[in-house]
Amino acid sequence: MLDNLKESPEQVAGWWSRGRRFFSEVMSELSRVTWPTGREVWSTTIVVILTSMLFGVYLWLVDFGLNQVLVRILGSGS
Repeated sequence: MLDNLKESPEQVAGWWSRGRRFFSEVMSELSRVTWPTGREVWSTTIVVILTSMLFGVYLWLVDFGLNQVLVRILGSGS
């Protein structure tokens, strides 16, 4: 059964040529990509950071508000 797992020289050579072909196609595709400019990267990064901060503050306010409601409904516990 383990004899089937051994690779013949033809299979190894086929694997190597398929790998080279794959990487050459990857390089070809990457040359067609329209990459963003540095300014576009910075602007989208700032948008992501500001949006994350805004949602963080929003969720903190919701949490704080719900906590206050529960404290008033259930009492302070003492």
